[in-house]
Amino acid sequence: MNSLIYNMSSLRAPSPLLNNPLHSSSLKRINCAINVPKLPGLPKTPPRRSVVEDLHTFSTDRSPILMETKTLHHRDVYDSTISKGTIQLYAILEAVADRIEMHNNLGEQRDNWNALLLNSINMLTLAASTMAGVAGMGSSEGAPLLALKLSSALLFSAATGMLLGTNKIQPSQLAEEQRNAARLFKQLQTQIQTTITIGNPSEGDVRDAIEKVLALDKAYPLPLLGGAMLEKFPSKFEAARWWPRSRLNNDKAKMEIIIKNKDNGWSVELEEEMREVIEVMKRKDMEDYERLGNIALKINKGLAISGPLLTGIAALGSVFSEDGLVPVLAGALATVINALEHGGQVGMVFEMYRTCGGFFQLLEETIESTIEDKDLERRENGELFEMKMALQLGRSVSQLRELASKSASCRIQGREIDEFACKLF
Repeated sequence: MNSLIYNMSSLRAPSPLLNNPLHSSSLKRINCAINVPKLPGLPKTPPRRSVVEDLHTFSTDRSPILMETKTLHHRDVYDSTISKGTIQLYAILEAVADRIEMHNNLGEQRDNWNALLLNSINMLTLAASTMAGVAGMGSSEGAPLLALKLSSALLFSAATGMLLGTNKIQPSQLAEEQRNAARLFKQLQTQIQTTITIGNPSEGDVRDAIEKVLALDKAYPLPLLGGAMLEKFPSKFEAARWWPRSRLNNDKAKMEIIIKNKDNGWSVELEEEMREVIEVMKRKDMEDYERLGNIALKINKGLAISGPLLTGIAALGSVFSEDGLVPVLAGALATVINALEHGGQVGMVFEMYRTCGGFFQLLEETIESTIEDKDLERRENGELFEMKMALQLGRSVSQLRELASKSASCRIQGREIDEFACKLF
């Protein structure tokens, strides 16, 4: 024990090597190699924490910047009455983002339905026609092939049932509805984000956002059962409507308010320009898309009736026809009609015309409701409104003004304008 104490005291004694930098590294190696046994009764040193733990403790407990940030965040979210509308708009944004994902998923699913049902029905029809032809050839030789006839009739019957269901739901039109809904929900998402970025959203902004979401849900429903699905074969063409009814304060709109030096970017010439744009849209764009929509509706109705009718005739002809001519011809025609209807996606074309008609109707109502409001301060800025209308029609501001002046001159001369308002589609 005495020798051990002597060794330890000698280690604590100062050495001339400590002041010599040439021997510092060797001394460290010597100290690292010495193994000193533990003595009883010495206090235990607390375990050292890592640098990461020290930084974490500092950042969570002692950092004044983070503590101030937490305090500000808490005050902004829960204590400020100005940010209540912002919180509500963020909640609406979450619902809108979820709807975008749902419509995208359902759009892909229903597009797959169209391709799978088209191929399946055509394969069934062609297989049944082949069996009916083979059975007819066998019966002419005096050896009736009952199995082929029954199989052909069964396949034609299955194709008839599948065609009735497919023509009822129109998968290509359903897929186009979901694509349009996803696009319009993304547009609404951008509008809400812009409102939040500008700052201080009001209760009216929140109410308008909720009404737009509900209007889109009604215009493009997700379920197919329970009467929620849109009518695929209406009696006449009607444009789609995905926006809420405009609420104008009629009493204030009827007031004649004269504001000096506060025109808000509006002038008499700009209002006349917007009215001329409305007239061009009514006479050219809306009438043209209504005409095309009615044509697409009639073609779709005719094809939807002809396909199941021909496969039904082919099913009966497979049983009662001796030579197999009727089922083969009816099956071939049914295949062609099915390929035209669902391969050509006539339902999707009809839905596209409905959406385009709704687009022009929305522009018309937006311009009319803005012009009818006599309070210029409540209107959107005139220059900004003109630019937005021009961009939505695929034109520049100068091109929009040229269109309005051309429409006015044609109307004065009593002739029809030969130009459409929209250049996008």
